[in-house]
Amino acid sequence: MLVTAYGLVVVTTSLPLAALTRRWPPKQVLVVLLGLLVVTTLVSALATAYWVLLGARLLTALSQALFWSIVTPTAAALFSERFRGRAISALSGGSSLAAVLGVPIGAWLGQQAGWSSAFLAVSVLSLLLLVLVALLLPLSPASATSAARGTEPDAGRFWVIIGATTLVVTGSFVAFTYITEYLTGVNGFAPETIGPLLFVRGLAGVIGVVIVGLVVDRGIWPTMLVMVVLQAVSLALHYVSGDVTSVAVVAVALGGLALSGWASALGVRVLQVAPGASVLASAGTATAFNLGITAGALLGGVFLPLVGVRSTALIGTLLTLGALGLLLAEPALSSVRRSSVRRGAGVEELRQLVLRPDR
Repeated sequence: MLVTAYGLVVVTTSLPLAALTRRWPPKQVLVVLLGLLVVTTLVSALATAYWVLLGARLLTALSQALFWSIVTPTAAALFSERFRGRAISALSGGSSLAAVLGVPIGAWLGQQAGWSSAFLAVSVLSLLLLVLVALLLPLSPASATSAARGTEPDAGRFWVIIGATTLVVTGSFVAFTYITEYLTGVNGFAPETIGPLLFVRGLAGVIGVVIVGLVVDRGIWPTMLVMVVLQAVSLALHYVSGDVTSVAVVAVALGGLALSGWASALGVRVLQVAPGASVLASAGTATAFNLGITAGALLGGVFLPLVGVRSTALIGTLLTLGALGLLLAEPALSSVRRSSVRRGAGVEELRQLVLRPDR
């Protein structure tokens, strides 16, 4: 219930909160969000009743919903357009490193001093970050104006990215949500190996972010295509892996690399094609990402008792192929391209009317 309610709040409030605060100074918003994180995680650690813990987690979800909407445009505003691709990829690296380091550290803290100690640690780290942001982040970055809007606004391409993100993340999480049962029940791994395998996946995710950071400025659309293809391959490999554990390990690592790489490229792409304010566009992609996580978990839960855990990898593959098809159709669905074609057709028709007025 805590996890489901948290995700529901993020999905339903990202866009409204971004619209409400899009004219506020980003630095002040970040300071408030980090302050809220300090308080809510502290309350979570000290809670003695379930409803108190639930309320604290819902408030934390509100801070996360707005955080992911503004952090990408805010980071982009610190750099010139030439370096933004690498900067946003580095930003995504923080999320990937959190999965690699945060989960095992949090689990170790919980084993040593109880689950609340992990929340206390997050509260202390959040306070440190609040101080750093307050001291170091400029109130009005030099490139804030250029980062406030998409550099190549295109509503058609933006909605393709929203749809593809939903399909990619749903495809990933329809399988990943039940990865423990898959690895033990289908691949035959011992339960004690699951932690190291997930660490491998997280490490591969960091590698994916690094790779995307190196190539994203050379071609963002091809980079995203490659990430989708890699995810489809990883899920298909997992579906056919059976008891061949080496293939399963490759599939797990490749899936982590592909999803983190996609997320890294997504932040760069949305700053290009955002049809309006980049804050609202970022909120849209954050909503799509969290919707995919929720839908993937629910879809996997529906099929799991009906056709078994192995079906989750197949369903994930099909959804990812759907995302690939949508992404391949992106140039044809471009609003700018269609508008240019219509304008071109109008000019040609006018020319023919001048040459042949009888038409």
